[in-house]
Amino acid sequence: MLWRGGRRSDNIEDRRGPGGGFGGGGLRMGGGIGGVGILIVIVIGLFLGVDPSQLLQQIETGSPDTGYQQDQQSASIDNSGTDEEKDFVSVVLADTEDTWTALFQNMGRRYVDPHLVLFTGQVQSACGFAETAMGPFYCPGDSKVYIDLGFYDELKQRLGAPGDFAQAYVIAHEVGHHVQHLLGITDKVDSLQGLSDSQANAVSVRVELQADCFAGVWAYHAKERNIVEAGDIEEALNAAAAVGDDRLQRQSQGYIVPDSFTHGS
Repeated sequence: MLWRGGRRSDNIEDRRGPGGGFGGGGLRMGGGIGGVGILIVIVIGLFLGVDPSQLLQQIETGSPDTGYQQDQQSASIDNSGTDEEKDFVSVVLADTEDTWTALFQNMGRRYVDPHLVLFTGQVQSACGFAETAMGPFYCPGDSKVYIDLGFYDELKQRLGAPGDFAQAYVIAHEVGHHVQHLLGITDKVDSLQGLSDSQANAVSVRVELQADCFAGVWAYHAKERNIVEAGDIEEALNAAAAVGDDRLQRQSQGYIVPDSFTHGS
């Protein structure tokens, strides 16, 4: 994939390392607050939708509460660093922005860019607390894509799906969920009631395969912009197959149960 030199998105939030808030650096424990107090602060923070580490830091430093939105904005990174992986996801995100902005304009609609959050280990989103083991995900509650870049190592080493375009596909798939949210598809799915487990799983599969379709829409336009190299599409298809329910179930339990699929084959 010819990504170097591409436009970088301004919509990257880097929560990795110390100060990231559940992002690998851990919570900062103030000297004047005990274990029970820390637990209370965490519960209050989660209930209010505020990063508990920010509350603890304010208690520790005695600084006034400047507001969750302001803190979130200050977490945005200017992409001027030397982190190549961060640069890569920033360029891919920017390319999805260009694609979907144009397509939405053609539909007479406005595309609202999602933010992409980089984290390590654990993260707090508007959809709740999440760990790396969950894999990359999109949260419609805050219109953000979340990814621990360590997932790419797992994709390459454990799942046998290497390549930069395989990694780009992962981002494009999660952005596909954002497109579903903007088009009202997510709300329509959420409104479904009274489904059995197998029916709910079947709906989930359709949602995931449509996000794959939207990732393919982006890939088509990326190819039109001549940033797709020979073998890239095969990398993405291989990655999609590697994370399919059938492949993962066969690896973990030796057999597959189609009625329990949530993402498809």
